[in-house]
Amino acid sequence: MRGLSRYLPFCGGGCCCGDGAGRAGGVADGLVWDVALKAHASGDYSIAVAQANEALEDQAQVVAAPAATLVGVFDGHGGPEAARFVNRRLFSHIQAFAAENGGLSAEVFQKAFGATEEEFIGLVQKSWPSQPRIVSVGSCCLVGAVDIENGTLYVANLGDSRAVLGRRRGKGRRVVAERLSQDHNVADEGVRREVAEMHPDDSHIVLNSHGVWRIKGIIQVSRSIGDVYLKKPDICRGNPVLQQSICPFPLRRPVMTAVPSITTRELRPGDRFIIFASDGLWEQLSDDAAVDVVASSPRKGVAMRLVRAAQLEAARKKEVKYDKIRTIEKGQRRHFHDDITVVVLFLDKCRGAARSGPEDIDGTYAPVDVFSCSPAAGGDHEDPTKPVLRR
Repeated sequence: MRGLSRYLPFCGGGCCCGDGAGRAGGVADGLVWDVALKAHASGDYSIAVAQANEALEDQAQVVAAPAATLVGVFDGHGGPEAARFVNRRLFSHIQAFAAENGGLSAEVFQKAFGATEEEFIGLVQKSWPSQPRIVSVGSCCLVGAVDIENGTLYVANLGDSRAVLGRRRGKGRRVVAERLSQDHNVADEGVRREVAEMHPDDSHIVLNSHGVWRIKGIIQVSRSIGDVYLKKPDICRGNPVLQQSICPFPLRRPVMTAVPSITTRELRPGDRFIIFASDGLWEQLSDDAAVDVVASSPRKGVAMRLVRAAQLEAARKKEVKYDKIRTIEKGQRRHFHDDITVVVLFLDKCRGAARSGPEDIDGTYAPVDVFSCSPAAGGDHEDPTKPVLRR
């Protein structure tokens, strides 16, 4: 953790540019962005984003330090504010707790998620009188960390973004999928059972409406940062504005948490790569299909290949041509697919001595809003792949 504890790339929120692979088949797409390939301490990584919502609700970053590589994918809902907040603050808390505890651990991630949640709740409590909607804004959070020196992988998760490992198995050395994270989505029977057991006096805690399971008929994920009105019911009680517009139902107790599920795994020689992605990808592709795309493709631009594979599947489901989706404006595109964020992290070595020196610190921030980065939007933007050292 030597490099990470001393330096951390920081983005103020306006930087957004990359390799910009927004053209295929002669059709320009101003709502996609990517960095085709960059190096980290134990291999390469590729990152890509496709915007569908009016305001991009996905945020992402990669921090490549000498002793550790961190990946974050943050999928907002109800608006972009929570995901943007998490993108600014969570890695700083991981850095601080890792320095305090002498390195990465499951406890470090649990503390960092808790501190980020507390900070966001504090922001909401100050802001809601002038911005009532902020009480209903939240974000799924997926973080992966590769501890280079110890050859250990950590995955911490809230919500339904997902991390999937591609590893070689058997004599044919076929690459197979291994899911590393747990989906906290009540579409899963086990999650529904978990939520119901926490609320034995509420037989309607999870409801099915038009084939979709939701907590109180409102939200599908059971864990997040934010969604304060579902975690602190008192914030709505006694306030007619909030009760009428945001939470017109009584809650006896919180119905969501910000406690992450954490996986710790020793890296093995057969481990090839990890796909970290928001549910915009997994709504369209299975774990096996995504791993097959990466395993059969060149590294450069592979994250964008996954984005395109998801868009192709979305087009197939809607019975339209792929090029049609690429011409649909933000906001309207949400009718075809969600925001999609993908990071593919290749693992070329499981363990090694950490390098030292600030010149080895690097990082990439995905754009705060893809549309504003497109050539049509104009303007000059800071390069998010250039780290700013935190002193």
